[in-house]
Amino acid sequence: MTTLFNRLKPAHNFHISVSDIAQFLNIPEHYIVRVECWAYIVFVHRRDVGGQFISYRKLQQWFNAIACQIQKCSTRQQLNQLWLQVLKDRRKHYKQYDQDCLQWLREFRLAHWEKLRQCSMLIVDW
Repeated sequence: MTTLFNRLKPAHNFHISVSDIAQFLNIPEHYIVRVECWAYIVFVHRRDVGGQFISYRKLQQWFNAIACQIQKCSTRQQLNQLWLQVLKDRRKHYKQYDQDCLQWLREFRLAHWEKLRQCSMLIVDW
């Protein structure tokens, strides 16, 4: 697994509900029998088609977890390191990244970058 995956630890840290999965799959909740969060993937037991695998990277929780990590960065260097991990993960798992969510993350990162820049300017002006 990638450094980002190990950093986020989705199997331990994500709280994935049946309603989250139903919304993601665009199916009624009663079609879902059980959701299992495995180490590297989510397995959904469905009444209509049997089982289905879902990558953590396709879920909104993945992008929310990255956004949370971005907010935790207190320096631009930390933010750069995190963003390099995101880009590396995306290169390795390109098909699993939603482009709209990735664009949202870019904008979120730039906003935090600007906030860190302004804070560093205030410290220098002191």
